[in-house]
Amino acid sequence: MAMETRIETATLGGGCFWCLEAVLERVDGVKSVTSGYAGGPVANPSYEQVCTGETGHAEVVQVEYDPAVISYGQLLGHFWSAHDPTTKDRQGGDVGSQYRSVILYANEQQRIVAEKSKAMLNASGENSNPVVTEIVPLKVFYKAEGYHQDYFRNNPNAPYCVFVIKPKLKKLEHK
Repeated sequence: MAMETRIETATLGGGCFWCLEAVLERVDGVKSVTSGYAGGPVANPSYEQVCTGETGHAEVVQVEYDPAVISYGQLLGHFWSAHDPTTKDRQGGDVGSQYRSVILYANEQQRIVAEKSKAMLNASGENSNPVVTEIVPLKVFYKAEGYHQDYFRNNPNAPYCVFVIKPKLKKLEHK
């Protein structure tokens, strides 16, 4: 009898969801990455609404991963490397609360691991500024519109992909 694989879910925001999706889907143990919105009170927000910064939501990814291959803490290590967690409400040219750095935990264990991971990153001296990443409970995740899913894979020659995502992937390959 084959053992059933247990899959866990992490919800993370680190700027544009296209970037996080492109990075995290390349990590061993990650089964799927879905772009979406979370962290605000507006029900079923559209991309256009989230872009205004008025819904309270952040662009996030929901990551399904196999904890037998990668732990939540290790996944957070990739998250920290994939964006600048020291800039409030911005990642590069993307500015607004919808681009904030945020970890949305699903349970108390995720909260504890996230708090420890953030504290370790701050203590490491790796960043010259303190980590401003919010750590908040996940209330609801809204899947983004279909054209946002697998954006980099489907649009590798789009200007944003060429000038923002490809260099980020190259940088992370060398780490």
